[in-house]
Amino acid sequence: MAVTRVDRAFERRLASLIASGEPRALQGGLKGVEKESLRVTPRGRVSQEPHPRALGSALTNEHVTTDYSEALLELITPPFETTWELLQYLCDVHQFTYRHLGDELLWATSMPCALNGDASIPIAQYGTSNVGRLKYVYRVGLALRYGRVMQAISGVHFNYSFPDHFWPVLHDVVESRLDGQAFRDDAYFALLRNYRRYGWIIHYLFGVSPAVCRSFFIGRDDIQHGLEPLGDGSGTLYGRYATTLRMSDLGYRNSSQAGVTISVNSLDDYVRDLSHLVNTPHPDYQRLGVVVDGEWRQLSANALQIENEYYSFIRPKRVTRSGERPTQALRRAGVQYVEMRSLDVSAFDPVGVNQNKLRFLEAFAAYCVLKPSPPLDASEQQAYDDNHVLVARRGREPGLTLAYEGRQLELRAWAAQMLDEMEGLCELLDSGDPQRPHAAALATQQLKVRDVEATPSARLLTELSTQKESFFDMALRMSGAHKSYFTELHPPNAVRLEEFQAAAEESLRAQARLEAQPQGDFASYVQAYLAD
Repeated sequence: MAVTRVDRAFERRLASLIASGEPRALQGGLKGVEKESLRVTPRGRVSQEPHPRALGSALTNEHVTTDYSEALLELITPPFETTWELLQYLCDVHQFTYRHLGDELLWATSMPCALNGDASIPIAQYGTSNVGRLKYVYRVGLALRYGRVMQAISGVHFNYSFPDHFWPVLHDVVESRLDGQAFRDDAYFALLRNYRRYGWIIHYLFGVSPAVCRSFFIGRDDIQHGLEPLGDGSGTLYGRYATTLRMSDLGYRNSSQAGVTISVNSLDDYVRDLSHLVNTPHPDYQRLGVVVDGEWRQLSANALQIENEYYSFIRPKRVTRSGERPTQALRRAGVQYVEMRSLDVSAFDPVGVNQNKLRFLEAFAAYCVLKPSPPLDASEQQAYDDNHVLVARRGREPGLTLAYEGRQLELRAWAAQMLDEMEGLCELLDSGDPQRPHAAALATQQLKVRDVEATPSARLLTELSTQKESFFDMALRMSGAHKSYFTELHPPNAVRLEEFQAAAEESLRAQARLEAQPQGDFASYVQAYLAD
């Protein structure tokens, strides 16, 4: 059943793209992944051990670092043109990491392991340099503002940029009056708006966190979670129709940033709104204090300490220079790539993600940039943000409807129509490849729309039910299985493992050199960093 009007403008653009004489216009986009995982003990408790020195410096190692917690590893790939190269690198960096974890495991799911409140989650340490102290104080501020438990949730971020040869083709297809970087910025922000409109489908197709340990709510008695116990006496809570609690109001879409609106109508609007929040005092945070009895509690008492504190489904990005903030980098040179942040860590994939997901996201990026994308006012943006949360909480509910242009559309019919519209884009991405991998990835997603039991969230709940396991026991079992996979994987990529080892050792030397330099007054350093 068609649920939206036939998008003639999209059809014309797709036809123009196909007729452009550049059948491989979409091929060769750069793809990268940032994958987070908690280090845990063999009993599934958050590790209290420092970041393993053999993995290098969390401050200066580009590919093995930490996120919020000292125990929250972040493995980062460079950009690749093909998904198989990207997944191979991610596999290699996991294998290197496991060689230096001793008996510890990497937790296999987004929602964290058995917790004992905030105190069980150590804040990441980055040494004695001013930049290292800034990263630590920022995390202290996050703990005071939101609690540490929320910060222990893991995810997979997909970084993507279109190939250079795509831009002149797109320019002709959309008949833009802009040129150069201004055109690219305009196109990427069209993508951002459409990701807000349509990105809820990522939760439905790939969400795999419908359940959580009851310990996630220890010390958080004020939270009305609305979840049900799974089984008698189980420590598991779950949402009957949930897809991704990580992306719901229990995770990153919590009430702490309610009312925060960042426009994605243009690069100027986006930078303006983020900068305003970074520079606007917040009464609650003013009461916390910035420096109390000589101890730093947060970088500032403003609505955001820095731009990255604002959690969004997708971000426009530009690689920053030393000491440069994200908005300054965007102001300087425009959008370089987008970071899609909605993917859960999958217990069913040893590296937390697979090629089908990444190929679909590549096609989805093309879909979002090619679909007409008029500006969003604040109420429209809120309605679409609400769709994301609704699908995160209730995405598998029979007959669930979502808001679109003032109407209510049935989720599965809308999803089916979107996936049908993507078929031509997948054909372009597969041009010249007889294996047709993007079309195969799309077909896998179409099956999930026809059969809700094929979704990863339903599959995980089925696993818990058939195995008669708690979420904790299942996640611990899968974490152990993943460790065995990587430690027993042969033959190892010896050349790349040597490269990782050399990079780790050099990162330690780089941090030592940094800390040996005169640091100056920390308060002055923070003031200079936050200055526009």
